[in-house]
Amino acid sequence: MINPSRRLTTAVLAAALIGVGAPTAYATFGDEAPAQNGRGAPFVETSLLFGTVRPDGGEPVSDEQFHAFIDEVVTPRFPDGLTVQDGYGQYRDANGVIERERSYELVLLYPVAEQRENDAKIEQIRQAYVQRFAQEAVARVDDRTAVDF
Repeated sequence: MINPSRRLTTAVLAAALIGVGAPTAYATFGDEAPAQNGRGAPFVETSLLFGTVRPDGGEPVSDEQFHAFIDEVVTPRFPDGLTVQDGYGQYRDANGVIERERSYELVLLYPVAEQRENDAKIEQIRQAYVQRFAQEAVARVDDRTAVDF
């Protein structure tokens, strides 16, 4: 019979190895992306999630302020196009308080071959929003996809 402590250790180690191996497997995905019906080129889809509540208690980021941010900071970096969606979300802040807020989702699509150069631009956008609007963070989600225009 296997010692229960050893079984737990083995399970934790297996989960850790799977977690470490998953990014490696994903990274080897290369320039290929899942095509639906044989259409589409390999692209990266990056979603950025912007909150509007200010941790310092100031007025929430307004639509006008957010759209000015898009015009001044995002569009110069991604002039070929983008999508902004209104949202509502919640998260636990640094003090453990659940914040519920109006939010925005920015969706960027770009060829896999441009991923490295766009990574820096996306990080600049995130940092600019955090600084301009006193935010704790801007969430980022990256996914590989196939896109056909």
